Amino acid sequence: MKTIFNKMILAVTTAALAFAAFPASAAFAQSETPPQQKSELTNEKMEEIWARQVKLNERLGKMFSDTERLDKLQALIDKAKSEGKDVTALQTALNNFQAALKKAKPIYESMNGVVNSHQGFDANGKVTDAEKAKATLKTMRDKMKEFKTAMGETGKALREAVKAFREANKPSK
Repeated sequence: MKTIFNKMILAVTTAALAFAAFPASAAFAQSETPPQQKSELTNEKMEEIWARQVKLNERLGKMFSDTERLDKLQALIDKAKSEGKDVTALQTALNNFQAALKKAKPIYESMNGVVNSHQGFDANGKVTDAEKAKATLKTMRDKMKEFKTAMGETGKALREAVKAFREANKPSK
């Protein structure tokens, strides 16, 4: 039994050494052509990006118009507080989120203005002037980054605070 095991180990080791002697990948000669440069944005690609930006702008608009959800959350916090539960972290997260919303609202309104003017795009989102369309896409991208910075991590923090509050206050079975 011991000799069979030794022979197997020897065979595996020999095979491993044989495979290690050969390169794992093929070598290729460097081509004479320079690497491809970044391709230009096609009209179709710009239209896709514009459609995503418009859709995101609509979703952000719902955050500002749908205050009912925040009012409901505040009512639940007030109820939980009256029941003697610790709502400090939850209230702080909600307050921070609402403050960030106020700070970000002018940025959203500016984004909305860009969407409404849609320079370089027609009403259906088709490119009419490629240079203006590129400028519009860049403006929207910059505004979205500014919006994200203004909001910070307040949305995530609010979700986490709600999750933690639910975990801490699970009803007993």
